[in-house]
Amino acid sequence: MATCFGELDTFEPVSRAELKRCLRNDSVLVLDVRPRDEFEAGHMPGAVNVPPSELDARLSSLPVDREILVYCRGPYCVLAFEAVALLRAGGFHVRRLEDRFPEWKAVGLKVEAA
Repeated sequence: MATCFGELDTFEPVSRAELKRCLRNDSVLVLDVRPRDEFEAGHMPGAVNVPPSELDARLSSLPVDREILVYCRGPYCVLAFEAVALLRAGGFHVRRLEDRFPEWKAVGLKVEAA
């Protein structure tokens, strides 16, 4: 698993502590790439939802002047890895979050619902 995912993203993921700093500074866009129904049931505060099936079509609506931090379902989910690869190929400054939504929620951090 580590080898497969490592080939998809060689950058270090963004830690929870680093994410909190970035959110305080409003310096990033948090991108949730889970399907819409999962996003609506609960997501990280301020996250924007762009499911994988819509990502290509919505590239022009994403900021090129801010870093994008991507998350998905959990440790075995490849959606974030695939989104990071697509966005990097499009010239975006993007990294994935170390925490996915289940980890975020499990430690009792704030969750928003649609």
